Amino acid sequence: MFSIARKNPAARLSCAALIRSRCVILLSVVLAGNVFAQESVPSHAGAVTPLSDLLAEAEKNNPQIEVARQGWQAAKQVPSQVSTLPDPQFNLQHVSVGSPRPFAGYTNSDFAYLGLGISQDIPYPGKLRLKGEIAKRDADVSQQQVESVRRAVLAEVKGAYFQLAYLSKTLTILEQDGELLKQVEQAADARYRSGMGTQQDVLQAQLQKTKLLREIAMHHLQVGKLEAQLKQLLNRSQGSPDIETADLTETPLAQTYDDLLIAAQAQNPELAGTQKMIEKQSLQVDLARKDFYPDFNVQYMWQRTDPTQFRAYYMLSVGVRVPIYRGRKQRPELAQAEAEQLRARSEFQAQSQQVASELRTQYVIAQQTAELLKIHREGLSPQARSEFQAGLAAYQSNKQDFQAVLTAFLDVLHLDEDYWQNVAEYETAIARLEQLTGLSLREEGAKR
Repeated sequence: MFSIARKNPAARLSCAALIRSRCVILLSVVLAGNVFAQESVPSHAGAVTPLSDLLAEAEKNNPQIEVARQGWQAAKQVPSQVSTLPDPQFNLQHVSVGSPRPFAGYTNSDFAYLGLGISQDIPYPGKLRLKGEIAKRDADVSQQQVESVRRAVLAEVKGAYFQLAYLSKTLTILEQDGELLKQVEQAADARYRSGMGTQQDVLQAQLQKTKLLREIAMHHLQVGKLEAQLKQLLNRSQGSPDIETADLTETPLAQTYDDLLIAAQAQNPELAGTQKMIEKQSLQVDLARKDFYPDFNVQYMWQRTDPTQFRAYYMLSVGVRVPIYRGRKQRPELAQAEAEQLRARSEFQAQSQQVASELRTQYVIAQQTAELLKIHREGLSPQARSEFQAGLAAYQSNKQDFQAVLTAFLDVLHLDEDYWQNVAEYETAIARLEQLTGLSLREEGAKR
């Protein structure tokens, strides 16, 4: 070949191009292998952090939960304030006669006096009690909001943890399936060297390896984002060590949809909070009716003139605040309270439907994803690997083209990734069911 190249300039150029192409291929193989070694990290390089530890940490340190908890603590202080009588008012009076001077006429006129008094506003009976009950319902709503925020944060932690575990597993899969791709590449290179294959086969194998490197880089990017999200939920410093997840496992779901719905109706904090709002608005209607009745004011006064000449005066007075503007104040107030009561009931119905719908959606996701996982384990994954091995052997024997082998490899890779993605989605659906129902499905599944 080299003698021909010396005689034929065109052949010389073709030979040089072929040599350069072979060198590029070999260099690409070396570089790709080095990058693969750098990008592929072994599974569980550090200490594994169980999900239960992160949930306990989030429940203790998460700022959103703490904000809701302090709001509840503040709301609990209101009932005693609004159900207590208004503060009494103490009065000091001075009347002088004949002159604006202090105590003028005090010794010679029984109209000049120094008086001390106290007055107390007294709402119509039952108003203070109703205000206290309304404030208690507000505190109950705040308590349910604490539980709602707590469950939402824990569900976020679980979702991020499962997605992080999926990415960690996928990085391992990419490393393992990279070994399969290396077999394909070696087979393509061997056929090319023997003259039975084409340079395009080798280049396609190299292109696929580069695509795997790109996918690994994208996975590392997603890992970084999830690590930042988890640290925020845990209230950790972003500079703290990264979190190493445990392997994903499929949690058995033994409960039926009806079982989950009963638990959600009894324990869902959004429904419980809306129910407390209905109770509050009912009390608000009662209070609006009470405002049609008058409030009172009681005042007692002691008046002292010159004790050597005049006797002291004692005065008791009772005032009544009469609601004479009922058409402009009390009746609109009652209509507003009744409208708010109807709105709270409608909100409860809407919330019930939303919870039932979301529960059904997550239940279907869990059921169908479990079926997909079974199909993967018992059919797709072993069949794809068998097809790949048979296709690789046929390709090495020159009985099959390269494109079919590459397609079989991609099937193995994508099915492996899909399987663990489905596991993560399944566990996320279980976490959402736990959030909606308040059940510990993961613990119950472990006991079974």
